[in-house]
Amino acid sequence: MSAEKHFPTYAELLARTDAPAGSAWGLFGPDDEVGTLNHLTPERVREAVGVVRTGEVVNLNLPLETFDPPVSPFRKSLQHNIYANNPSHRDEYLDSFYPQASTQLDGFRHIGHPEHGFYNGADPDRFQPRDPFLGINRFVEHGIVGRGVLVDVDRFRRAQGRPIDHAAAEAIPITDVADAAADQGVEFRPGDLLLVRTGWVHHHLYELTPEQRHAAKNPLRASGLLASHETVAWLWDHQFSLLAADNFGVEEFPAPADSPFLTEAERRGEVPRTVYSGVMHGVLIGLLGFVLGELWDLDGLAERCARDGKWDCLVVSSPLNLTGGSGSPANAVAIR
Repeated sequence: MSAEKHFPTYAELLARTDAPAGSAWGLFGPDDEVGTLNHLTPERVREAVGVVRTGEVVNLNLPLETFDPPVSPFRKSLQHNIYANNPSHRDEYLDSFYPQASTQLDGFRHIGHPEHGFYNGADPDRFQPRDPFLGINRFVEHGIVGRGVLVDVDRFRRAQGRPIDHAAAEAIPITDVADAAADQGVEFRPGDLLLVRTGWVHHHLYELTPEQRHAAKNPLRASGLLASHETVAWLWDHQFSLLAADNFGVEEFPAPADSPFLTEAERRGEVPRTVYSGVMHGVLIGLLGFVLGELWDLDGLAERCARDGKWDCLVVSSPLNLTGGSGSPANAVAIR
């Protein structure tokens, strides 16, 4: 999609009749497999290099074994095995390695829309190991390099005297993100990689006891962006190439009981609701092809940005080149 062409707003996508309403299917081509990464054009990558000022590199990844046991009850703890063939040799292998259990990226195989299916109408029967179709390998082939912009919502809300209530799994309105960005003096550009710091990771890892962390997962409830069309519209209309946050699922989890993203069958009680009912993921990933990152370590970057008032940086993320993968560790760094 060239920069000269009109880029449809989310409101315009909701009015579509040639594809599922609210979807970007076909927008980047009938065979597109990278969605919003299309915003990362070579021109925008070159421009992003210009935000590097000092050359300081900041790690954005938590250790793979950080969440033990994992936050999701459907995953197991990572087992790191080291062995030696002789005294001067070491090799290793991993058991129970879940690529999305720590700092990670969601691939487009990860979640589809409950009614319309996977991004761009992809056939899930093709979602097999070693078939590259709609796999995380497509992100690798395209590359994820661009101007990252950190919005520290946690810092902004604390300064206002109304800290985010992580214990209550608060739903954060997108207006808080917009207001925090304005307070920081941030100006967004098409193709930006938006990094949203909520403080959830810090709260979960450092403000809770092991017993409290265990209790907080039974059932799992986590703060995040409010599930609403206003949230989706703001994110889409800014033409971000990626949205990453320092919480479990970017959005609040579970979705609210009155989520606008419930299917009609779920609203009428014709089908039972699941823990995924009403989540924005189905819209963001399945309909829009929005690249999402979760559990990113943004604390160190936030401290550096707050010190000098510079909230943009070059972000490089290199997911695992796993053919047909549904997600990957983010392997991300910020270069300031």
